Order: sequence, then structure tokens, then C-alpha cells
Amino acid sequence: MKSTTSVRTCLWFDGQGEEAARFYVSLLPGSAIEGVHRPGSDGPALIVEFSLAGAPYMALNGGPQYTHTPAASISVSTEDQETTDRLWAALTADGGRESRCGWLVDRFGVSWQIVPRAVGRLLGDADRAAAGRAQAAMLQMRKLDVAAMEAAFRGA
Repeated sequence: MKSTTSVRTCLWFDGQGEEAARFYVSLLPGSAIEGVHRPGSDGPALIVEFSLAGAPYMALNGGPQYTHTPAASISVSTEDQETTDRLWAALTADGGRESRCGWLVDRFGVSWQIVPRAVGRLLGDADRAAAGRAQAAMLQMRKLDVAAMEAAFRGA
């Protein structure tokens, strides 16, 4: 279903925009390629319009002038550890790399935050000492581990 919004996040690529968009939509339910625009009849795509879990994006094959930075990232709230683990493995595969506290960079150079929903509950809890323990545990992690953060929250 093509988005009717007039606002899209544009991600700049050096020739890999369509490949990246197709990979991204394969990862998240409710995602789709909405349009592929080629300047010629059979050349590479210039623009790919797509959505990730309903959020509109555009991949632009603009050339080597610009690269991605962690200053802009795609943040995904996951429902459970299984989904977190699946996305983390897919996005760090084939040249992706882990960072800290739920951040990673995929093989296309795009930064992502993969954050289980439970993290907000743990860090926002009224028991500030318990929340602080959960945060301290999180700061030592690469991929976020809800069980380990909950154990730290409980003081275990």
C-alpha cells in the first residue's frame, strides 16, 4: 500500500539503495516496496520508495558524495528477545557491525537501534535504584538482553 504522507525519510546510497530497501522490508512485518523509479528502462533504480512497519522511507542512489553516520538511525522497538535477536543477527550479518547499547551499523552503513520495549519499562521505573542497575547493565551490552537487564533491576 503506497503511503499518502508527503513526508519521507531519505537515505542516500551509492548504488545500493534498491538492494538495501528490499533487505529492510524483508525484516519487518508491515513493510513494503512502494515504488521503484529508474531513469532508464532497465538501469539501476534512482529512487526506491518503501515503508518499514508503516513508516515511509526513500532510498536515493545519489553517488559517493555522502555517507551515513550514527547521527541518524532507524530505531525499532521490539516486542521480545526473539525478535531482537533475529533483527540483530540479520542486520549485523555480511559486514554489519555491533556498537553499544542496542546500536549497530548494517552492511550498507545505516545505523540502527534495536530496543526491546521492556527497556523503557525498566529504565523508567519509579524505583530509581533498580532502574539505575538496569541502566548500568545496559551500558555494558552491545545487543540488549532483557533477561540480564531484569536480573540487574532485581539486584541479582
